[in-house]
Amino acid sequence: MNRKLRMGMIGGGNDAFIGAIHRLAANMDGKIELVCGALSINKDIAIESGKSLFLAPERTYTTYEEMLEKEASLPEDVRMDFVTIVTPNFAHFAPAMMALDKGFHVVIEKPITLSLEEAVALDKKVKETGLVLCLTHTYTGYPLVKEARRLVQEGKIGKLRKVYVEYRQGWLSKLSEREGNAGAAWRTDAKKSGKSGVMGDIGTHAFNLTEYITGLEVSELCSNLNIVVENRALDDDGAVLLKFNSGATGVLMATQVAAGEENNLAIRIYGELGGLEWHQQEPNSLLLKWYDKPMETIRAGSGYLSDIARHNCRTPGGHPEGYLEAFANIYRNFSLTLAAKINGTTVNSEVVEFPSVKEGIRGMAFIENVVRSNESGEKWTKFEL
Repeated sequence: MNRKLRMGMIGGGNDAFIGAIHRLAANMDGKIELVCGALSINKDIAIESGKSLFLAPERTYTTYEEMLEKEASLPEDVRMDFVTIVTPNFAHFAPAMMALDKGFHVVIEKPITLSLEEAVALDKKVKETGLVLCLTHTYTGYPLVKEARRLVQEGKIGKLRKVYVEYRQGWLSKLSEREGNAGAAWRTDAKKSGKSGVMGDIGTHAFNLTEYITGLEVSELCSNLNIVVENRALDDDGAVLLKFNSGATGVLMATQVAAGEENNLAIRIYGELGGLEWHQQEPNSLLLKWYDKPMETIRAGSGYLSDIARHNCRTPGGHPEGYLEAFANIYRNFSLTLAAKINGTTVNSEVVEFPSVKEGIRGMAFIENVVRSNESGEKWTKFEL
């Protein structure tokens, strides 16, 4: 295959936020082109969005069902290779299942579905079809997150003992869902967002980051969820005590009512020999703290980084490298994997990797177990899939 991969998009029109981020990320390496879309449930917005993105009128669709049916009927050298789904949570499962049934690979926003039951069904479909599914847990795309994972894997800080992870936002400090904020409206509606507001939206990011870097799995948890803003229908704040399958313990905190905060995601991991600390708002630095010697600062773009970190670096040392680049790393690794699959070749999966259905299932299980723990009178809740 000597061409760009052809992408379709469901959702992400002119009235959306995250669709533009996906398109920027997909375009960054010149390996992907957008060829079609069902960009909004509003027919007029869908058509106008297609025009603004210079899509052919006949490939600007007004429903995802129409898009998947018609794209599947096109010649193989014309139709899209994969579809990116950037709709609210409740509208992930049905288009993903239909896309897989029609033979299309899938990129999907997190959380993967509205429920654990749907996530398990989607996993079954992916295995049946042999197609590739990518889940955009953006923060695992940062090069120094990958470097932190590598340092843990190599035992540099010793056996892990403690993890602290927090995601602080302030954008829901007011009842914005009653003031015309469409993003706030669906994220605080259980029918569209799922069983938990804050844990579904940002808590899953903190959870995924924790399991990704540590390589551990949560085995038990104890949670508390709160509705801080009066008259809100779904939780906007919470904290979770964690027990891992290794015996390590941790604390996860997620809130969207920390007024003044933007996207303050941070993680600290401590082992027998030292600790690691990374902040999403200062992503080019990874702190490596030692029990018996001075702290080190590891920097993105440096020659001493591991192969996986260097593969995911894009700018010379000292130049800002952030969210869009991390997002693009996920798309690049997905596109390299998909191109190899089409060509009948392989990639080095130790370096070229991205979140998929497994992470999606564990993310949905995290949400449901957190809610179950919050509603339980027991101190600890077993993490059940």
